[in-house]
Amino acid sequence: MASVVVVTPNPAVDVTYTVPRQVVGETIRVEQVVRRPGGKGLNVVRVLRHLGVHAVAVHPLGGSAGTWMREALERDRVEARTVEVAGETRTTVAVVGGSDHPTLYSEPGEPLDDEAWRRLADAAGAALEPGGMLVVAGSFPPGTDSDRVAALVDAGRTAGGRVLVDASGVHLLAAADAGAELLKPNVQELLGATGADDLDAGMRELLTRGARAIAVSRGSDGLVALTADGHHATAVAVPGVSGNPTGAGDAATAGLVAALQLGHPLDEALRWASLVGAAAVLSPTAGQIDPAVLPELAARLDAQHRPQFPLPVPIP
Repeated sequence: MASVVVVTPNPAVDVTYTVPRQVVGETIRVEQVVRRPGGKGLNVVRVLRHLGVHAVAVHPLGGSAGTWMREALERDRVEARTVEVAGETRTTVAVVGGSDHPTLYSEPGEPLDDEAWRRLADAAGAALEPGGMLVVAGSFPPGTDSDRVAALVDAGRTAGGRVLVDASGVHLLAAADAGAELLKPNVQELLGATGADDLDAGMRELLTRGARAIAVSRGSDGLVALTADGHHATAVAVPGVSGNPTGAGDAATAGLVAALQLGHPLDEALRWASLVGAAAVLSPTAGQIDPAVLPELAARLDAQHRPQFPLPVPIP
């Protein structure tokens, strides 16, 4: 059992092609290929490990791609509970070339049947320690209805834990309707799901639906949160950070979870989320941070915006 269990409902083999340039309609020679187990939840697990938090990944895997992912996670020493499914695990392809913005091709994935959803919720609940946190992160397979999201929230609560959901669209709304303790969308996800014109209205919509708290990632503007009892909190972004923003939101989720599991209030957890998200921007690979950079990044913040609790010890 673990203090944090992270469910990735729609994992993928992430393939990155590095090319000299991106031109539609021409044959382009690929200079480098990188394959790794992917999905927002797995990025969260990796960063939590860097922060010294015992986290277990739970996900459905199927077909030859699923077999490859399971073996790759074992090689990386990522502790996981795999639910075997009939469909083939999807692939996402990112094409990175020159000064062009990366292009991402994301397969939808295979729908999960009733039995797979039941086993996924059961595996998540069985892996979670009482008092721990269940994190549900990333996209959902096609055809996922609100009852499936609610079942994952219920699994965490039945196990005696709190539930954080980082999702978008109707699945974000379903998590709010199910009464998740904390939702963590970015700005676009919040406004897109609720149809609100501003952050405050969007957060209040999710709280009205039943969520206990909302924390919103705002990129270079930091994070903002609102709770059901009206408490408002913010965290500024670390200044002077540039690099690869892919996966920074997942790293921020990991920082938020790590702080909350150490017993710190939401205000402090937001500051830690901002710091860890900044560290991820400095990494060329999503789901990776170098804990050694955290003190230097923290030093860039004014004292009132700097996390006050000791830096965690990374897992060797």
